[in-house]
Amino acid sequence: MASFILFLSETYFSKGVKKRMIKFSYFAFVLFLLGSCSRSGNEANKFRLLPIEHAILHDTASFFYIDFAKYPTSRNEMPVGVFDSGTGGLTVLDAIVRFDEYNNEFHQRGGDGLADFAREDFIYLADQANMPYGNYHATGKTDLLQEHIIKDFQFLLSDRYYTNSADEVLKRKRPVKAIVVACNTATAYGYEHGADFIEKTGIDIPVIGVINAAVSGTLDKFGQQENGAIGVFATVGTIASEGYERTLREMLSQSGYGGRIQIVNQGGHGLAEAVDGEIDYINREITAPRDFYRGPALDNEVHRIERELLPVYNFDFSNNHMLCDTENADDCRVLQINSAENYIRYHLVTLLENLKNRDDPQPLKALILGCTHYPYVRKEIEMVLAELRDLHDVDGETHRYRDLISEKVHIIDPAVYVAKELYASLSERQLFNRDGNMVSGSEFYISVPNKRNQNVRLDSVGRFTYDYKYGRMAGDIQEYTRVVPFDKGNVSQETSHRFKQTIPDTYHLIDNFMFNQQKTTANDRN
Repeated sequence: MASFILFLSETYFSKGVKKRMIKFSYFAFVLFLLGSCSRSGNEANKFRLLPIEHAILHDTASFFYIDFAKYPTSRNEMPVGVFDSGTGGLTVLDAIVRFDEYNNEFHQRGGDGLADFAREDFIYLADQANMPYGNYHATGKTDLLQEHIIKDFQFLLSDRYYTNSADEVLKRKRPVKAIVVACNTATAYGYEHGADFIEKTGIDIPVIGVINAAVSGTLDKFGQQENGAIGVFATVGTIASEGYERTLREMLSQSGYGGRIQIVNQGGHGLAEAVDGEIDYINREITAPRDFYRGPALDNEVHRIERELLPVYNFDFSNNHMLCDTENADDCRVLQINSAENYIRYHLVTLLENLKNRDDPQPLKALILGCTHYPYVRKEIEMVLAELRDLHDVDGETHRYRDLISEKVHIIDPAVYVAKELYASLSERQLFNRDGNMVSGSEFYISVPNKRNQNVRLDSVGRFTYDYKYGRMAGDIQEYTRVVPFDKGNVSQETSHRFKQTIPDTYHLIDNFMFNQQKTTANDRN
């Protein structure tokens, strides 16, 4: 095609055509040809099947196969699917569960004291075995992450799951009518792939991600000519994707914004893992530094604890929340973070130091919680920000960050904006369920390592080893994991207590589901 266009160009100029209309026709034709090439190339890439997609769409012998020709066409009574790399996405589901901005009977704006999705059923998937998603990009395995995300879609669209013993496959899970990608990293790296996959299936269901919703909510907090800094606090992988910064700049440009906005990114290395109790980052059972710690440290070249900033971090050393190799914290040669609050202290100080070193730094006016785990520790984030705003510098007189932290910092939880988008999408497609029951109809599933797969490598507590988790190759289609219902064996008592304290409405749904699962299991045995 390129050579044909070159031939036309040479012919055109050799004949010295001068007439304006001929010039216009020629260039219009060339642009048409170039556009056709571009479109055909893009379409070819868009519909090129990944190995996992081929297994789902065409390999009838594969566990992942779904016959989409039989996918339900009457969808109002179907559930809404929500997934995340772990339990963090439950904060998004909780915002949806509590959403009340419309009248339920007439679907008109204005809350009526009743949850707007009260008649919707939800299916939640926590891909816990493969988390954290944020590390795949850093280890050069973005393609493997995208494969995990397509598998998440597959689970929500399919009818299969394993019993908690992981021995028996049951085919009684309902497929979904919409999918919420309740994970910032999955949205940044896999939203478009997921949406393209849905198009390849031939079904038409809405797919909603978190980034655009969060950015829109953030910019609503700024006047058209207002100056200020926006902090993006997310996983390292989400920051590396530039998904938030790119979307912020695009929306600022589109809106004709006239103020000066600075964007400061902070990859919260280890915080999501600390919230979820990943032992490579936090271990509440130990009292001294340990091997295989992967969080910030004095000798970590990428995520370094700066010794001169120790008074600024103001780490909490009580109850082994910091692990030091000496009795005197000032003399530590090895220093490891061992609590979620101390991870927050490290990262917020790092963010503010980066902002401080900018030319003409603007005060932080909004902080986007760009990871679904972070709302669990929102109170701690607000507490540390307030503490840092009042922190005196080494001279004891000036405030180190007073000019860099607004008196009111808007903490942006993307979840509520996702709920708004989901409502609008169901309304536009007339997909509301009039007969469902959120409490009795919602289901919760979690991925666990597939111990029946002889290729998997597990650590002492039965999780994938770090090297195995990030050493796998995309395209090698295996059941690395099995998806099972939430129960007390895979959701710890500590985690359940956190749900009860921070997301009580969603905890009620989980508790009801787990109780019904126990009854179903007992009946099946009888």
